[in-house]
Amino acid sequence: MTEVAEPTGVPARRTNRRGQATRENMLEAALRSLASGDPGSVSANRIAKDIGATWGAVQYQFGDADGFWAAVLHRTAQRRAETFATVDESAPLRARVAGIVDTLYHGLAEPDSRAIENLRAALPRDPAELERLYPHTAAELYSWGQSWLETCRNAFTGLDIDPERVREVATLIPGAMRGLVSERQLGSYADLDVARRGLTNALVAYLQSPD
Repeated sequence: MTEVAEPTGVPARRTNRRGQATRENMLEAALRSLASGDPGSVSANRIAKDIGATWGAVQYQFGDADGFWAAVLHRTAQRRAETFATVDESAPLRARVAGIVDTLYHGLAEPDSRAIENLRAALPRDPAELERLYPHTAAELYSWGQSWLETCRNAFTGLDIDPERVREVATLIPGAMRGLVSERQLGSYADLDVARRGLTNALVAYLQSPD
């Protein structure tokens, strides 16, 4: 028997290899379904049916829908962390900022990102309501934010940059990049390469500014 890593706030469950494979299949099926963009895909019961499982099987693996969505978020967070795992400490600031911007620009169009956007759109917007109805999912989303901040801190390691400015930039970048990705998906007369270059230049200037 092996210990399985669980998302934030979800009690660890001991499972065998077959149970782990079932769990993995359910999570991948959930991501495929959510990535379709169909609002009806945000249903743990429907996803279970799509892969020929019962709701009881989902409950056994994840406890409830809250545990299921938390596990889905945790899966994508692990993959995202791998994307930003390597930092070239010899690279100048501009190259590091451009790397983050470009990685997100391409990554936010990937199936994992589309899946999470669809899931988030179906969850309560108000943090207090989200925490009341989906406490494990809310904890995982909060953990995402903390992990992203740490990713940005690591990305600028070795550079003399105000930590508060790193925090501000880390908070800004995801929303800014979603805007550019939305423009790309909807179609735009704007040159988005120019937009990315402009965003990179603005972030570098702010991080370097002595004031």
